[in-house]
Amino acid sequence: MTTARLPLFPLNAVLFPGLVLPLNVFEERYRAMLRELLKSAEDEPRRFVVVAIRDGRETAPTATGMPDTVAAAPPAERAPAEGFGPDPIQSFHRVGCVADAATIRERADGSFEVLATGTSRVRLLSVESSGPYLTAEVEDLAEEPPAEGDEAGALAEGVLRAFRAYQKRLAGASERSLATGSELPDDPSVISYLVAAATVLDVPTKQRLLQAPDTATRLREELTLLRKETAVIRHLPSLPATDLTRAPTYPN
Repeated sequence: MTTARLPLFPLNAVLFPGLVLPLNVFEERYRAMLRELLKSAEDEPRRFVVVAIRDGRETAPTATGMPDTVAAAPPAERAPAEGFGPDPIQSFHRVGCVADAATIRERADGSFEVLATGTSRVRLLSVESSGPYLTAEVEDLAEEPPAEGDEAGALAEGVLRAFRAYQKRLAGASERSLATGSELPDDPSVISYLVAAATVLDVPTKQRLLQAPDTATRLREELTLLRKETAVIRHLPSLPATDLTRAPTYPN
């Protein structure tokens, strides 16, 4: 199994392979991480690991989004492992996702806007906090190969139908921004990650989907979840769908 040591970025969120992650970075420990990534050649991937926090929290004083007050505030000075206990790895879920920072833009105040994309799943083996930012030794976590007669294709079709029904319930039947069939992928693995990211679920549930051993298992659980969530939404006509469907920017 291939291992590597990469910078670690804990979030109260789960990143999936193929999904885009916008970040608003202003804490010094994460700014230091990005300054190091910027030393890489432009044609090399600028990789770091996003892992969901199990016990602890992001220490940003802001809500989702990128308000002007964040840029105006002085950077928070925190030790690399502050907020995550004496043994940081115990505060994190053990499966995360490698992110490739395609865009890193430094603001005049030294904070950063980052646009990264999830690439592959990894398992955390250890976490090191002796440097200016957290790093983790990780190993690649490939999905188990499909069994003969794998049902992932059929499950993907069912999940897409259930996902469209869920979107309609969530956003309203007249919503024009719903994805059409031509806009959705046809690869079962890609579908499984897209649906996991786009469905409004809590972090433990999304983490369980990320950790699923194979695509068919993930799709099977998503089908159950989508049917359940759609039924719940049917009885909550006043649900604020516009807030739930807005893609967040994560402040550290």
